[in-house]
Amino acid sequence: MKAMASLKPSHFLWRMDGAVAVIQLNRPERKNPLTFESYAELRDTFRTLRDADDVHAVVFMPNGGNFCSGGDVHDIIGPLVEMNMKQILGFTRMTGDLVKAMLHCGKPIVSAVDGMAAGAGAIIAMASDIRIATPHAQTAFLFNRVGLAGCDMGACAMLPRIIGQGHAAELLYTGRSMTAQEGEFWGFFNKLVAADALEQEALALAHRIAAGPTFANSITKTQLNAEWSMSLDQAIEAEAQAQAICMQTEDFERAYRAFVAKRKPVFEGN
Repeated sequence: MKAMASLKPSHFLWRMDGAVAVIQLNRPERKNPLTFESYAELRDTFRTLRDADDVHAVVFMPNGGNFCSGGDVHDIIGPLVEMNMKQILGFTRMTGDLVKAMLHCGKPIVSAVDGMAAGAGAIIAMASDIRIATPHAQTAFLFNRVGLAGCDMGACAMLPRIIGQGHAAELLYTGRSMTAQEGEFWGFFNKLVAADALEQEALALAHRIAAGPTFANSITKTQLNAEWSMSLDQAIEAEAQAQAICMQTEDFERAYRAFVAKRKPVFEGN
């Protein structure tokens, strides 16, 4: 199994806060845009996380008052105009692979959104398991505004499931920003907190999750994603099998022993 504590990425900030990994894009002077290289490095990092025993949860933080402004206009958009179809498809598949890697990394992901979360930044927040924001957060699936379809990186599949078909359609057809208050009311954000409390709230939630049964949490994440395409009968059977697996873990026995002893269980992830 891989240890992520020593990870030193080149294109974003990474630190460990106990068993919680903290990620920040590191171009605050430009509202943290993504480049070809940062897309690829984030994808590879989330792929590696699946086998990382020292990471139990992930927090994606803002930097300098903004979350992520999407693909860099000069470093990505400009070069894309000059590419042929095969090259462009390679890029769009890579960006989709980042979302797939986030969904399949086995670790709960909390996004803490402040300021701008636009384009791919909005997608990163969308692909997270839980989202917390400040009242000043502006989330824009702005692909329509740059002449593209709203169906980018899984947005047409995932966003309606989070906020409903009508709200998703409006955002994807217009590219307008969703306010933080709309995001909370529609269910995109779990809660809104003051900017000076955002990091503390996000880390506290991540640590609470990380202290839980991490193997079981990974199963929960797997089922939350897999059951989108299942019938109810299939989902119930899949959950029966998943729960039977979890009932053979030592964490399940630890919880039982702790209950009998009237104390709080300490989970170890096995």
